Amino acid sequence: MKGKFITFEGPEGAGKTTQIKRVHQYLQKRGVPCLMVREPGGTIIGDRVREILLDPGRSEMKWKTEVLLYASSRAQLVNEVIRPHLDQGFVVLCDRYIDSSLAYQGYGAEKDVEEVRKLNQWATDGLMPDRTYLLDIPVEVGRKRLLSRGEKKDRMELKEKMFHERVRKGFRQIASEEPSRFCTIRAEQSGDKVFQEIVEDLNARFFR
Repeated sequence: MKGKFITFEGPEGAGKTTQIKRVHQYLQKRGVPCLMVREPGGTIIGDRVREILLDPGRSEMKWKTEVLLYASSRAQLVNEVIRPHLDQGFVVLCDRYIDSSLAYQGYGAEKDVEEVRKLNQWATDGLMPDRTYLLDIPVEVGRKRLLSRGEKKDRMELKEKMFHERVRKGFRQIASEEPSRFCTIRAEQSGDKVFQEIVEDLNARFFR
């Protein structure tokens, strides 16, 4: 039996990482074989690429370099980890995927979204999620959450507010174009409420 590929997307501070961990624990308790991965990274090669991509000191990075590095990390993750586990019947939960590249390197950077899409389709051999949870949150709310963590910001988080506004708008546009794949959830709600909505949708769609 082929597994299910489920991705979690959203602007900065939306709570994706928290929710994907909760869903992973939930599925494990139910005895569902599942794997949790993140982007960029998830492999030895991908983690090295991640260090470069998110390094705040790499402000000289050009747009095409950024797009290609994200796609390179993704290609390695898909072929080394995601596809083999899907073939074994696992549910694979991924923290960010192609939609993030479309939103950040496309809409956010005000570049050609279709160029980014075509490159990533090639890099992943066309692998797309069975379900995508878009945790949508106003930019200001997300920024306040990041500040409250007191952590050092990475290169993407340091982008100006208007960049992140375009990213959020991009995510919403992508979701509107593929309503059968996306489940959009208001992420400014409590974490418990967000988790409840994800689990209800997950069960209705895959685990009745």
